[in-house]
Amino acid sequence: MKRAALWPEEHLPPHRLPPPWPGRPVRLDGTVTYVRDTPATGPDAEPALYVHGLGGSSQNWTDLAGLLADRLDGQAIDLPGFGRSEPGLRYTIPAFADRVVRWIEHSGRGPVHLFGNSLGGAVSVYVAGRRPDLVRTLTLISPALPFLNFGRSLQGRMLPLLAIPRGERLAAWRLAQLAPEVMAQQAMEACVADLSRISEQRRQEALEEIRVRYEAPHYAAAYVRTFRGLVASFLRSYLPGPESLWRIAAGIGAPTLVVGGMKDRLVDVRVAPQTARVIPDSRLMMLADVGHVAQLEVPRTVARAVLHLLAESTPGPSPQRPVTLPGDDAPGSGDDGRWRPGVAS
Repeated sequence: MKRAALWPEEHLPPHRLPPPWPGRPVRLDGTVTYVRDTPATGPDAEPALYVHGLGGSSQNWTDLAGLLADRLDGQAIDLPGFGRSEPGLRYTIPAFADRVVRWIEHSGRGPVHLFGNSLGGAVSVYVAGRRPDLVRTLTLISPALPFLNFGRSLQGRMLPLLAIPRGERLAAWRLAQLAPEVMAQQAMEACVADLSRISEQRRQEALEEIRVRYEAPHYAAAYVRTFRGLVASFLRSYLPGPESLWRIAAGIGAPTLVVGGMKDRLVDVRVAPQTARVIPDSRLMMLADVGHVAQLEVPRTVARAVLHLLAESTPGPSPQRPVTLPGDDAPGSGDDGRWRPGVAS
């Protein structure tokens, strides 16, 4: 593991807020997978795939995918049961990973630069470990890899729901009690450390995503069953056997960037450093005053770290020397985030 560094700010496009990238439904293996395309703006852009977290959607990658479009020809998918994709039969890490693998194979774009946030990080680890031929580089943002102290996560409050038969019905009832505006605000507060970084445009888009969930009768069941599958994967990872996510992570050969937020309220903040220690060719960036979705909260800082990863991983001369920020509290890059290269304890 080594410290991540940041590519120069001037290599990024100017600040702007694009709308969500255009999406389309694609029938794959009998069900619809919804995919958003971020068209490349550079002539030599390489394929990238973005995978969202629990309760999220492909829309979570709007800003980061746009910032990287000069280097990466991006696609972001809605996992089964989330966003605008149809529900799946199983909601486990291997099942989601199989959908990601099938999408890469179906699109014919592999190997890809693979990105995962939270649940999508765990799924991406599984893909990179099991199908290294499909992954060029790996970027993990607050990956939901195993931890057992659920007191360090707001999601710990959901654990009793997993013990209730048909707990998804209770979740659906609770969903119906909350106005979309309230749910959108609660989701933002859980995921974002500094809400002032989220524009009104992004808040309205998040609200629209919540309304889409209200219209999907399968959403509550997908959420609860996915959370159950995630917890089960955590428990298996501390038992003998090949399905441990930590063992899979240790076998990843792709160059990897791990990003963590020091104010993450959903994944134990010690997970990102542990992930970087386990993956052999890894770089770690811990962001002070940032929460669970750094790609939404400080996208320019994350983009600069990704560009450095790409420069390190691409043969040939670099156009300009990257910037490595000294000290534990060096300022960020226009996102008002603070960058901490050290490992959290």
